[in-house]
Amino acid sequence: MALLEGKVALVTGGSRGIGEAIVRKFVQEGARVAFTYVSAGSAERAERLAAELGPCVRAYQSDAGDYAQAEALVNSVVRDFGKVNILVNNAGITRDTLLLRMTEQQWDEVMQTNLKSVFNLTKHCLKPMLRAGGCIINMSSVVGVFGQAGQANYAASKAGIIGFSKSIAKEYGSRGIRCNAVAPGFIETEMTAALDEKTRESYLSAIPMKRLGTGEDVANACVFLASDLGAYVSGQVLSVCGALNT
Repeated sequence: MALLEGKVALVTGGSRGIGEAIVRKFVQEGARVAFTYVSAGSAERAERLAAELGPCVRAYQSDAGDYAQAEALVNSVVRDFGKVNILVNNAGITRDTLLLRMTEQQWDEVMQTNLKSVFNLTKHCLKPMLRAGGCIINMSSVVGVFGQAGQANYAASKAGIIGFSKSIAKEYGSRGIRCNAVAPGFIETEMTAALDEKTRESYLSAIPMKRLGTGEDVANACVFLASDLGAYVSGQVLSVCGALNT
């Protein structure tokens, strides 16, 4: 039997990168999956992915950082799929610059998308999960653990996710709801593919395993946490970083 057979998962930011890898892996493991994209420019890509993976997958355009849109999204997923067992708060952006150059807008955009979205979706998913039990996985980052120059906004948002995850685990553990954070290191994505060779080599030199991670590496960790294999794991931060955060 597949590890996620009979489960319904909601993945934010699921049309590309790590989110797409999670959607694909969850489907392989038997889950039905709802995933979101935010921009009209991503619609074609999202619908193509949903069509490729079949009737067990559906794409929704929704801004996870908007409270009302998040509520409407969860209501739609419960209506369309009947329940939500797994929530993966994966939506995230960067607006990197040194703090003296950082604008209020750059700070607010990152907090809205990366941190407020986690509050929005978790709050609205709690009610259906209280009836059926559930697992919440929040995408943090090793940067949220040890910081990074030029990413004060991003690091703060990802550190906030860790504290939030631990708190939700304590609040709702007695109700059959688990909550964990995943902290990826440097992962092969469209963004890292665009790096110049010198920057890429500097990243690799800092990673003991001497390779960048893949979206599938992160997705495998999410499968473990979402499945019964992780049934007694809650309130934890699982780093997927090739020993970078050690």
